[in-house]
Amino acid sequence: MDAGGRNPVGEGNTGTPVVREHAARAGRAETRRRRAVVAALMLAMGLAALDSTVVSTAVPQIVGDLGGFSVFSWLFSGYLLAVTVTLPVYGKLSDTFGRKPVLMAGAALFLLGSLLCAGAWNMAALIAFRVVQGLGGGALQGTVQTLAADLYPLKERPKIQAKLSTVWATSAVAGPALGGLLATYADWRWIFLVNLPVGALALWLIARHLREPERTVPDRRPRIDWAGALAVFACGGVLLTALVQGGVAWDWLSAPSIAVFTAGACLLAVVVAVERRAAEPIIPGWVWRRRTIAAVNLALGALGLLMVAPTVFLPTYAQAVLGLAPVSAGFVLSVWTLSWPVSAALSQHVYRRIGFRDTAVLGIGAAALLLLAFPFLPTPGEPWQPVLLMLLLGGALGLFQLPLIIGVQSTVGWAERGTTTASVLFCRQTGQTLGAALFGAVANGVLAARLGGAGDLDAVTRALNSGTPDGQLRHAVADAVHAVYLGAAGAAALAFLVLLLVAPRRFPVLDDLTD
Repeated sequence: MDAGGRNPVGEGNTGTPVVREHAARAGRAETRRRRAVVAALMLAMGLAALDSTVVSTAVPQIVGDLGGFSVFSWLFSGYLLAVTVTLPVYGKLSDTFGRKPVLMAGAALFLLGSLLCAGAWNMAALIAFRVVQGLGGGALQGTVQTLAADLYPLKERPKIQAKLSTVWATSAVAGPALGGLLATYADWRWIFLVNLPVGALALWLIARHLREPERTVPDRRPRIDWAGALAVFACGGVLLTALVQGGVAWDWLSAPSIAVFTAGACLLAVVVAVERRAAEPIIPGWVWRRRTIAAVNLALGALGLLMVAPTVFLPTYAQAVLGLAPVSAGFVLSVWTLSWPVSAALSQHVYRRIGFRDTAVLGIGAAALLLLAFPFLPTPGEPWQPVLLMLLLGGALGLFQLPLIIGVQSTVGWAERGTTTASVLFCRQTGQTLGAALFGAVANGVLAARLGGAGDLDAVTRALNSGTPDGQLRHAVADAVHAVYLGAAGAAALAFLVLLLVAPRRFPVLDDLTD
């Protein structure tokens, strides 16, 4: 103390200006670091979100250059298969070794795949390199969602999730336009090359700014269930291939279809046997034994199923039934990407009052009614009618999906969050694959019945390319899409029942401090 009995500044007094300024600087540095990490996560998610939409509009140029028209659909199917079957593996690895190494390895693998795709010399090589991209894409999707929960406490998680939803929405609108511009005015290979600087920036930001909290070092070296990972990869790949190719490459009841499904069932038995004996299984049993996680998995699987109706069939409906140009048809679909992130961001005000489950029930109940209303639209109707339904549907699904993801992530600690998030995303992706196969069969069946047994979706596509479809085809497409929307409404009703009957009314949320 000085002669007056006062403490000198900065000595023995935690409330002094020096200490406060130091704390303020540390707080500002932490805020900048977190913003840099969020920017990196948005860039990484943008790579995965843009990938399929960018490639879709460049298919004519790719096929014209490399050939392989009969197998070009595997540009999308191969990528989807690789992403889906690797999600559980990356989820477990991120819980074991941390998010940062898994995310960086996945991003590097994705960029390697992009570089290889740009140098592909034929369609077979391009498909193989797309699979390499997908192997990295699984890490991007799962780990980014897990880190979003790691970085923010429960009350702030809607902010980062809304930003990630905005990335997906922007990609859905901008992707086709970007792909078309690059394919038309540059070269289709630039579609893959543009990933490199974006991904490099994301990698640099992650390496420099992402700091994971120190965890207790286990007494023994982590044991990786490589046998389980291989079994999951093989089983998922075979079953998803059966769903993707069924009704396309072969008939559903043909010998190849039966053989592939039988092989998938055998591999599923192998997965169960291997995982039950594994010390640290890739897909642990608690994922399905806990009511909350099991209910969210099933509900988001149903979400993936119902999303196929608008994303796959609405553009064809808009062109064949409403007579819109391709660009206008794309707008009819894209409006739900405007309302979805807005609704997701606002959902926190609802679930804080009534809970995660009841908010999701409200959203999926509204979605079921909207999907059910679609078949009652007049044929041909006015474009504003499906636009309005899609705008409302996006709002309903934003109210459904985000509370479930945030809620289920909040019921587990750090060491289980990667596996939990991956299981949710895996079920949603699998639902989309199943929906594409199921609703494709429904649509083809209705078209064949309305057109005298000689119609399918390929015939509709050819008619659209050759000119305006006739009245019979117009009404056949309307009936087919209406049947698909009825099926989607059934999937929404299934999710509604799962949440009511399986999910607990109050999710067992953990305290953030004990995470």
